[in-house]
Amino acid sequence: MRIAFLTTTSLESPYGLGRCFPFARQLATRGHDVHIVALHHDFAATVLRQFQTEGVWVHYVGQMHARKVGDTTVYFGSLRLLWVILAGMWGLTVQAIRLQADVYQIGKPHPQNSFAGLVASRLPRRRRVFLDYDDLEAEINRTSNRWQRSTLAWLEATIPRWVDGVTVHAQFLDDRLVALGVPKTRILRLPSCVDPARFHAVTEAALELWRKRLALDGQRVICYVGTLSLGNHPVDLLLHAFARLINGWDNLVLLIVGGGADLVALQQLAAQLKITNQTRFVGRVTPAVVPTLFRLAEISVDPVEANDVARARWPLKIIESLASGVPVVTGDVGDRRVLLGNGSAGLLVEPGNAAALATALAEILRNSALHAQLKAGCRVQLQQYDVTQLTERLLQFYNTR
Repeated sequence: MRIAFLTTTSLESPYGLGRCFPFARQLATRGHDVHIVALHHDFAATVLRQFQTEGVWVHYVGQMHARKVGDTTVYFGSLRLLWVILAGMWGLTVQAIRLQADVYQIGKPHPQNSFAGLVASRLPRRRRVFLDYDDLEAEINRTSNRWQRSTLAWLEATIPRWVDGVTVHAQFLDDRLVALGVPKTRILRLPSCVDPARFHAVTEAALELWRKRLALDGQRVICYVGTLSLGNHPVDLLLHAFARLINGWDNLVLLIVGGGADLVALQQLAAQLKITNQTRFVGRVTPAVVPTLFRLAEISVDPVEANDVARARWPLKIIESLASGVPVVTGDVGDRRVLLGNGSAGLLVEPGNAAALATALAEILRNSALHAQLKAGCRVQLQQYDVTQLTERLLQFYNTR
């Protein structure tokens, strides 16, 4: 069976790492002809645009809706954005039609890949088309005017009703689809996953190199790994919690890994809170480096507010932390309690509460027995996100629709 994933993000993105590529690779190992047709975060600078990796064909056909260069994210003006969207839509559609796949999997209900998937699945004959619905796109994407936001909201409400089936990870999104009129039989709960091999490959030499590079010798490390965009990821909440926590500790460091539009604003906030010397802004790194940086930490943090954006998420950073054996502290909102095994792999606090976040971090730091217990819980909880079993569930869904 030929299967084509149509995505508007690069494979280095959380979506590529936690959903698109792991499932694509597993399908390829089962003998299927698997292709990922994608937009790239810096298309003009990409030399390798069509290649095969681990049995999966990857086709980069255009620029995604924002350009990521180094640690920064560049957003296009309205006219330029419209051109980028239309060019990406054309590239995805042409390649999707060329492939003549048996199954098309639209990754996120964006205009470029939704159009490509729906058109290609009907030319020259009807083929199966599925949607992966993993976020509230109208809420999380930065939009400069009303038409952009309205378009995304319309697609979120409409595309799920036009496809043969929808995969989701969060209960909130499952409930939302039912409210939109999508039958339960056309919805599959499919958690994101990680490749354990990525995290088993961490070497002592790599750990020592990063300890020296970041001046972490003798330090106890708390880490955040993710996008630095305050509209969707309230990293400022973590900085305020760390500023509360640090009094009384002389060997505590906060590691902030990632890039984004609000990197400078967060660096300025760290200076205002007088925690600059105890905070390391690492910037955006390649996926290969992420497991090493997680392993440098005793605790990872997923700071969240109590809102629908948080309820709709199934954070890859939490699953990657579990794979690294690093307990997580996060807000008790959405499916995070399920992700952490009802608190067996981390501590859950009131979302949006910096004081509660600081208290939970201190509790783990001061209690070595608790830390060891939570670390063991990470290994147990990770078994639920085995990509082999989840891929089998996805295949059954394809074959029964």
